[in-house]
Amino acid sequence: MNKILLISVFSILTFNVMAQEKIVQTAGRTQLGEFAPKFAELNDDVLFGEVWSRTDKLGLRDRSLVTVTSLISQGITDNSLVFHLQSAKKNGITRTEIAEIITHIGFYAGWPKAWAAFNLAKGVWAEDAAGEDAKAAFQREMIFPIGEPNTAYAKYFIGNSYLAPVSREQVGVSNVTFEPRCRNNWHIHRATSGGGQMLIGVAGRGWYQEEGKPAVEILPGTVIHIPANVKHWHGAAADGWFAHLAFEVPGENTSNEWLEPVTDEEYDKLESDKR
Repeated sequence: MNKILLISVFSILTFNVMAQEKIVQTAGRTQLGEFAPKFAELNDDVLFGEVWSRTDKLGLRDRSLVTVTSLISQGITDNSLVFHLQSAKKNGITRTEIAEIITHIGFYAGWPKAWAAFNLAKGVWAEDAAGEDAKAAFQREMIFPIGEPNTAYAKYFIGNSYLAPVSREQVGVSNVTFEPRCRNNWHIHRATSGGGQMLIGVAGRGWYQEEGKPAVEILPGTVIHIPANVKHWHGAAADGWFAHLAFEVPGENTSNEWLEPVTDEEYDKLESDKR
């Protein structure tokens, strides 16, 4: 029976979901701990510690979308909306998407509410405007398209990534693009036989690292062979955009196991060592 090959770490058919992460919030106790301790407790421990942490029921990105829509619809455009816009960005909602979301809300909740929300959203996504110019410049460096935002797997990445299918004939191939400092979590391509992945650098500069080994720099033309059942991560360097082609190697009982993020300390150390 033919098996569908889904390319890159974004596109594995089966994967083991990482353990549910509990959200830690302290704003309630910091701002209202003495004045309204019960409210602070409900805010930190129940709203965020329980409701927002139920990511097995509804992901953080969708919860951000619901929350932002609810606040704008009520005309709430104070620092609470700013906080949730920042959270929405962190949870993978892009500048293009938030513009479309607020436009849509404007037709149902009111045009003035949308205007007020846009004024706040522009500030939250201000860096992305400059990023769009850098992204366009990077696209001109390579022959493969950058593709669409990788929103489906954003929770397994630090920063924004993009995916563009290149071929689905014979062997599936995708071009994967990372903004500066973007990297995926540590992960393992599981297989009982065969399996694994191959990467080929396309443009920019990136990193690949296996657990317990030094990081390897990826440049255009660099080929990385990733064996099955080996813990690793890959992503962009800090000083620019990066893209690689990703090939999934056929195997038996293949799956992808997502693990913990690559910390800023781990990442910054290898960037420092490079300098």
